Amino acid sequence: MNARLYVGNLPFKTTEDEIRELFSECGRVTDIHLVTDRATGHSRGFGFVTMESPEAAREAAEKLNGRNLAGRNIVVDVARPKETHPSHHRSGGGRDFRRR
Repeated sequence: MNARLYVGNLPFKTTEDEIRELFSECGRVTDIHLVTDRATGHSRGFGFVTMESPEAAREAAEKLNGRNLAGRNIVVDVARPKETHPSHHRSGGGRDFRRR
């Protein structure tokens, strides 16, 4: 099992310190990444927490999923690895530029 967790339905004003305090109930937190909108810098309401061990991550997922945080029931689940998409080299708009 991975030690990285997906955390969703976060209140938009949640801070890394609040997340660290909450998840520390289950073990040592090694990394927190709260996802923000690139254009506005505002929270997108989800993020990722990495625990020191898979056991701590499992405990956090079981214990904290559905926990109320500032009026919202958060979602905590094991993060899935990013899907890799095969690169397709596409050119132009699909037009045939040969002379007829």
